[in-house]
Amino acid sequence: MTIVPDPRRLQELIDRQDIHDALLRYTRGVDRLDEDLVRSAYWPDAIDDHGVFRGTAEAFITWAFTGHRKAHHGEQHYIMNHTCDLDGDVAHTETYFVMVGRNRSGTPVTLHGGRYIDQLEKRDGEWRIAHRVSMVEWVGGVTEPDLPPVRREENGVVARDRTDTSYDRPLLTEARRAR
Repeated sequence: MTIVPDPRRLQELIDRQDIHDALLRYTRGVDRLDEDLVRSAYWPDAIDDHGVFRGTAEAFITWAFTGHRKAHHGEQHYIMNHTCDLDGDVAHTETYFVMVGRNRSGTPVTLHGGRYIDQLEKRDGEWRIAHRVSMVEWVGGVTEPDLPPVRREENGVVARDRTDTSYDRPLLTEARRAR
């Protein structure tokens, strides 16, 4: 017996993965301060509403990166629960997030939790964010742990740019082989 996949179901799965990939490009791009990667998650005419900022995706990138550089040594964005309602070439998503910021001053680490409410559009076969509302629902702080420091330099480069180990292709470089 041969099972023939339903082409509509296969396309829906592909669309859902492409949507999730767009959301991951955003989070990785913000964490690495990679403007091009963040830009690739939004349509050029997209609107981003972060509450304290509302404007174009391009203006958002400038605003967010300026703030992150000023306030943080680094940050990590995690996306978790994710729902996606597909309606042709439009998708409405709700994605829970946690952002961890290593602060330059004050509380050593802050946590921000909330949800991204997105409308994504598929144009010329590509999914990107057309409108985003970022809803921060809680914020908390963490003090320095009573643990020995982590020696990050032993297993790669942690950087907020393209020198970060995650950009290495291939990952197993000559320098890493030599260790």
